[in-house]
Amino acid sequence: MNLRGERQADFAYQAVYRYMINLINEVSLETPVKLPSLRQLSTRLNVSISTIQYAYSLLEKEGRVYSVAKSGYFAWPVAANPQLMAGADLLERLYAAARRPAMVVLSGDEPALLGSLDGDLLTLERKLVRRYPHQLQPWSQPCGVWELRAALAARYTSSPTRCWQADEVYIGADLQGVLEILIDALGLKGTVLVTESPCDYRVLRLLQAAGVRVIELPWLADGRFDLAMFEHLLRHEPVHLVLLSSVVSMPSGTALSVPERLQIAHLLEQYGCWLLENDTFGELSYTPSQAALRHLVNPERLMVFSSFEKVLGPEAPFGYLLSHQMSSELQRQFLLRSFRLSSIRQRAIARLYQSGRFDQHLRALRQLLQEQAQAMSQRLDARMQGRVSYRVPIAGASFWLESVAPVDMRLIFQRMLTQQVVIAPGELFSLSGLHHQHMRLSHTFAGQPNLDVTLDALAQALLEAQTA
Repeated sequence: MNLRGERQADFAYQAVYRYMINLINEVSLETPVKLPSLRQLSTRLNVSISTIQYAYSLLEKEGRVYSVAKSGYFAWPVAANPQLMAGADLLERLYAAARRPAMVVLSGDEPALLGSLDGDLLTLERKLVRRYPHQLQPWSQPCGVWELRAALAARYTSSPTRCWQADEVYIGADLQGVLEILIDALGLKGTVLVTESPCDYRVLRLLQAAGVRVIELPWLADGRFDLAMFEHLLRHEPVHLVLLSSVVSMPSGTALSVPERLQIAHLLEQYGCWLLENDTFGELSYTPSQAALRHLVNPERLMVFSSFEKVLGPEAPFGYLLSHQMSSELQRQFLLRSFRLSSIRQRAIARLYQSGRFDQHLRALRQLLQEQAQAMSQRLDARMQGRVSYRVPIAGASFWLESVAPVDMRLIFQRMLTQQVVIAPGELFSLSGLHHQHMRLSHTFAGQPNLDVTLDALAQALLEAQTA
């Protein structure tokens, strides 16, 4: 099969995506099935490896496939009956349910669902394709195109002492790939890492798979950071790396106060710890917020990671990392990984930054998210009958809900699946059994006509699943 003859209105990755959908639909409905490797598909379909990577990234984002380090990609099983997945891993069950037709998927936190820059990005890409014919495009830039690296370095620079250079920015095919490289480069296996909790389950699973000992530090009930416990851990545990959010911690939607930020920076310096800052939602606060944590800590013991897709949409799946240190090892790891990323797509993203189009879109997206959060808050107050407590989020696209009465959240998850609704149980966001009374619920429903009915069903499930 040769995809280069596809009609010009489609990019090759879109044709690959359709091919993969058909391939996935043919696999077993009972167990995960290994899919062809990037190189195998590249040879079979006569397209570049980066094109295959784009398609796989979109499929992974949609929950249709998942990747295993050094093993490749696998298709999730599609269970016709949710009871068939009752004994499986909870995350597998969530992904499998989200794949099924006609499901109301309220488990995610995808701000770009309210508005992406996919159209602008593809338009720019078409213009750049004419300007940079295929034969003039660099074949291999393992750390990313210089133009985009320079744009990110400029964006993250805030002062003469808090500045970044393009060669301190590293771009990978997706956030997972970048984090896997970081784990290898830092040699984290067997080390101790402290993270805020709840924490992104993708990050937690990667750390767990890499053999990292993760100590979770939950936010206090009143939304404060537990500084006393944090200092205790730094003093009594061999902690070399701390993972914290830049501005707002998601999914809890909690933000550090100025005194808390200053104290954290002081403790990190006192105990010689590195900060690994998660900036995935750093620019998605609804209103102007405090300075990011990275502006307060020692820049020589700082690494920052993020991605484009939360703001730009699924057409920009790249992840990226900023670090002043370990340049040789990071370059070596990126070279070994051999990301084959489209230079045209990266240049198009850089142009969105340079032209101001990114900032214009970001302002509009923040406004939409805030309006949607307010509308969802009104619905929760009206439909949930006081069965959950929450704080109205100040960033992102989801609510972090806590059941007022003790409940079996797994039972609620299962009951909602039978009504074609997917929620994200809170225990997914912990490796140590925290947040069993919580759930993440998306508010980017974009006018979902059955949302009130869905919330009524969720309120009833909370009532029926009470354990005391």
